[in-house]
Amino acid sequence: MTGAVILIIAAAVVLVAALWWTRRQDLQRERTELDDARAEARRWVERLGGQVLNLDGTDDASKQAMADAAERHGAAVTQLDRASSPEQCRLTTRTALEGLHYVRAARTAMGLDPGPELPDLSHGAGRVSELREVEVEGRQQIASPSPGDRTPHYYPGGRVAGRPVPEGWYSEPWWKPALVAGAWGAGSFLLMSSLFSGMSGVPEAAQGDGLQDPGDFGDQGDSGDQGDFGDLGDLGDLDLGDFGL
Repeated sequence: MTGAVILIIAAAVVLVAALWWTRRQDLQRERTELDDARAEARRWVERLGGQVLNLDGTDDASKQAMADAAERHGAAVTQLDRASSPEQCRLTTRTALEGLHYVRAARTAMGLDPGPELPDLSHGAGRVSELREVEVEGRQQIASPSPGDRTPHYYPGGRVAGRPVPEGWYSEPWWKPALVAGAWGAGSFLLMSSLFSGMSGVPEAAQGDGLQDPGDFGDQGDSGDQGDFGDLGDLGDLDLGDFGL
């Protein structure tokens, strides 16, 4: 065997070893990232589970908020069981955080200390700043910054099918059909325009601006899907490091 052949073989062995080592390091890093993301998600899911188990609502608003929190907990548990990537674990974390926002809302409705602040999940959706009562397609719809007998449905704020839904208390959960279907119906555009037009603290996109054509919005997904893994695009900006709850 000539010296040139030996050098070629030696170089090939070194290259294969280097590739093997690099891949091994990548796999180790991926496993560590997944384990860390799973542990973080489990921490929030368990925290939500404890709140759901130990807190009962005392009126319609707080009972509904706790029911929504329990639903989010069930969805988060399912997501955690299925999670096989850091992105899916982060989605689980978001679902659990949504549930904790509902718990805070329930505590507020009962006149209790809402507890420590939570990461903001609204992504600029704004907040209902005044009581607004309108009639749309023969139905009375109410939005309010605070809970009441006529506004028992809380929403923590966020984007549903690509459109912002402000944080607040509502007479009906009118955003849920879009949450499930991934697209808004024409009647929802009129409702949003009537409820939020000119309201301070609410972005123009929720006030009816550009909502005339339902065809503009396809299936954009939403993190609120019942246990499935949806759009993770908004999750990259969520920094949980400062919330050691």
